Amino acid sequence: MILLDGKAASEKLLKTVKERVSALKKKPHLVVILVGDDPASRLYVKNKQKAAWQTGIRSTVIELDYNTQENELINRIEELNTDEDVTGILVQLPLPSHIDKNKVAAAISPLKDVDGFSPENVGRLTMGTEPYFYPATPQGVIMLLDEYQIPIEGKDAVVLGRSNIVGKPMAQMLLRRNATVTLCHSFSKGLDDKIKTADILVSAVGKKIVRCKMVKNDSVIVDVGIFRDSDGQLTGDVDFDYVSDSAGYISPVPGGVGPMTIASLMFNCSKIYQ
Repeated sequence: MILLDGKAASEKLLKTVKERVSALKKKPHLVVILVGDDPASRLYVKNKQKAAWQTGIRSTVIELDYNTQENELINRIEELNTDEDVTGILVQLPLPSHIDKNKVAAAISPLKDVDGFSPENVGRLTMGTEPYFYPATPQGVIMLLDEYQIPIEGKDAVVLGRSNIVGKPMAQMLLRRNATVTLCHSFSKGLDDKIKTADILVSAVGKKIVRCKMVKNDSVIVDVGIFRDSDGQLTGDVDFDYVSDSAGYISPVPGGVGPMTIASLMFNCSKIYQ
């Protein structure tokens, strides 16, 4: 079994981004909007700022009160859309329940949508047209597979989870690389049998779902899920200790997809002037 070391791969990617940014006369400027004071969101924003600093990307965080109204947030986004000094806009999720995340995503200019969530970027990805930006987590998964020279074309890929952030775009990106893709969700029947067909398995559910001998021998397992178990320890969707006996490649949690997501976001930011 070979470990898909996202930490090492992300450091390599961040070095490439830094070289690209250093060659630019005007540095990219990423603005992150944080609504509320969720501790996990604040940590994610801090990690993104750290990666931006590491690569030479300018980073500004706008902190808004939890009670900020939807129209206030959208007005702020529209101001950033027209600000020539701002090259990338990211609204940290999750948002408070009184704010529609889809309306917020639609408000961001697709040319500054470094998260790849705007309707135009999603539509381009779905139609097979090159989006301005790919979603950071699925792009990070593809980059991780490429780093280990894992072939995708012609492979049977199974994606667990159909979220707009990971599952759906992940399936589309694997299709673009000519994999045969099965997208599974909570209503899928015979899930164990579907998982056993996977040459490449990407799980993005957020609960322990891939256990014991469910996977094909020598398959590639990418665990996107991350949550705390009953003991408070960070873990993923995959029962690592059991599944690693069968897998050919497997990503750990933490240290797998997480670092690649942030590095992928910085890669998107560095593309602004390309």
